[in-house]
Amino acid sequence: MDNLKMHTPDLAEEKYRKLAELFPNAVTETINEDGEVVRAIDADVLRQEISTTVVEGPQERYQFTWPDKKKSVILANSPISKTLRLDREKSVGRDGTLGSIDTENIYIEGDNLDALKLLQETYLGKVKMIYIDPPYNTGNDFIYEDDYSTYLTDYIYNSGQFDEEGNRLVQNTESNGRFHTDWLNMMYPRLRIAKDLLSDDGVIFISIDDNEATNLKKICDEVFGAGNFVAQLAVQLNPRGRNLDRYVAKTHESVLIFVKDYLNTNCISGVEKEGKMIDEYNKEDTRGKYRLIGLRNRNQSFNPTTRPNLYYPLYVNPNTKKVSTVHSDCYTDEVWPDTPDGIKTCWTWMQSKVEKENALITAEKTGNEWRVFRKDYLVSDDGSVATTLVKSIWTDGTINNDYGKKSIKELFGANVMSFPKPPELIKKLVAIGSRKDSLIMDFFSGSGTTAQSIMQMNMEDGGNRHFIMVQLPEKVGADSLAFKNGYNTIAELGEERIRRAGAKVRNDGGIRADGIDIGFRLLRVDESNMKDVYYSPADTQQSILDMLADNIKPDRTPEDLLFQVMLDLGILLSSKIEETEIAGKKVFSVADGYLIACFDNDVTETTVTEIARKQPFYAVFRDSGMATDSVATNFDQIFETYSPKTQRKVL
Repeated sequence: MDNLKMHTPDLAEEKYRKLAELFPNAVTETINEDGEVVRAIDADVLRQEISTTVVEGPQERYQFTWPDKKKSVILANSPISKTLRLDREKSVGRDGTLGSIDTENIYIEGDNLDALKLLQETYLGKVKMIYIDPPYNTGNDFIYEDDYSTYLTDYIYNSGQFDEEGNRLVQNTESNGRFHTDWLNMMYPRLRIAKDLLSDDGVIFISIDDNEATNLKKICDEVFGAGNFVAQLAVQLNPRGRNLDRYVAKTHESVLIFVKDYLNTNCISGVEKEGKMIDEYNKEDTRGKYRLIGLRNRNQSFNPTTRPNLYYPLYVNPNTKKVSTVHSDCYTDEVWPDTPDGIKTCWTWMQSKVEKENALITAEKTGNEWRVFRKDYLVSDDGSVATTLVKSIWTDGTINNDYGKKSIKELFGANVMSFPKPPELIKKLVAIGSRKDSLIMDFFSGSGTTAQSIMQMNMEDGGNRHFIMVQLPEKVGADSLAFKNGYNTIAELGEERIRRAGAKVRNDGGIRADGIDIGFRLLRVDESNMKDVYYSPADTQQSILDMLADNIKPDRTPEDLLFQVMLDLGILLSSKIEETEIAGKKVFSVADGYLIACFDNDVTETTVTEIARKQPFYAVFRDSGMATDSVATNFDQIFETYSPKTQRKVL
């Protein structure tokens, strides 16, 4: 049996190993500032191997930097020994049943950097869309102050507010000499990990105002790659303008869009056409309404020289107006993609596509000249309406701040949250950034607008999107409406909003809401389930050794251990979990038997044998859980007999 590591990966160590594997001759040793011999990478050897220009020292180069940037990079890569603990009582089942966990949605309370680190292996490349609405750094909002001291001893603490989980928040006033630095150090490591969570066709949307829009664009250029920048949307959230502004009354905020891979055309979808765009579809045949689009490319930079494979003749049947790529007795009239005044351009389709989609090609005669068109239908064969690219300025009436407040008031009867985003804004982003079965994440989830929007979208279009929300349990003000209505933290408020919004979706949706998942598993970031074992030899007494015979903290439940094991093994936190009993011991079956775990003590051969007979991919037990030495001795032989391919783990 192998021991589970029970901590997040050390990304710096992994990157070192990759470099060492690629360039073993660059691996060396040196003396650190403490006089210890440590491993190192020889930059001179590495430079020779990659045969390119390396910029170092004071040499000028284009870069974006700020104080402590190197520390924030280290922070993003550093491992943590934490876990996620299930709160079953406050979880909600997919049909709204309180205390049930038969849902694929996840809500996490805790520092979002810790949460992202805990999720980074399990959800690597699995998130289709991320939306975040981080603190705007206005001088009055609170930001996370990450503790570098765990890894770097020279970090200087500032006084600040602590939440109930011990996370420190500081009010980043403009008088602070590190006004932009603190905000950048907060955002950078979170975005670094977020990028890895995105799928190959993933997209991230980030709401921001003018205070940090420029800096956010620069760090996103670095993290996601400048070539993966899509647009900076201008979203009109306050049509009347802010009356406290000087010189210009600001009416909009920005939404920055970056994709994982700009060349992947599945990152962002178009939006359905409406209004005057539909009026363009003024022709109709047995298949439906359509419009004609010229097959000739009007951009003269595309011509026989630049696109020779798109310059070829087509032949028209003058009686039927049908078009062919081959001259014949029926297809007699030759047409080239030239302008009326003789300039050579090219077609937009290759010959092979004209042949494959020939039913869409037709010709019209103007004077003595034939023009070739393709039919563009309003509704495709699968029933989807024609789409168009989303525009960069959004002025829809339903996406302003008034609708955000209205949504909260409908659910709570009072405006218990300041400046909530309108659900229709998030729904528009979900519509272009996800598919009907996508996983969507928001790790600054606030009042839970994103979760509500996803549930509403699923009800409206029959989708099966799921979410992961992360929110720090930041305390609300004692004089706030939220506090007066019984909510102590923003996380509590967000959780209750999702419960109420889910119930509203069920009530308003009727038959359309059948089967919609309106639940969530509530998980909290907490210290590891494993006891601390860091003692010096002088401190190691017999009592301590006795305590470590069971290396699990006494207040931890089997469900606590199960979720840490799922994280460690890379099993989705939304996986189906079934609880059974075998020979009097509690046994968990996860993802239809992919993982079977038993964390009870005094486990007998009967329990081990029955689990082995089920042939799980993983089988996990407590290290000290075997009833006798005989059970422990026979453990591997039992699995070799009934399920030799099962990977056996202990914690």
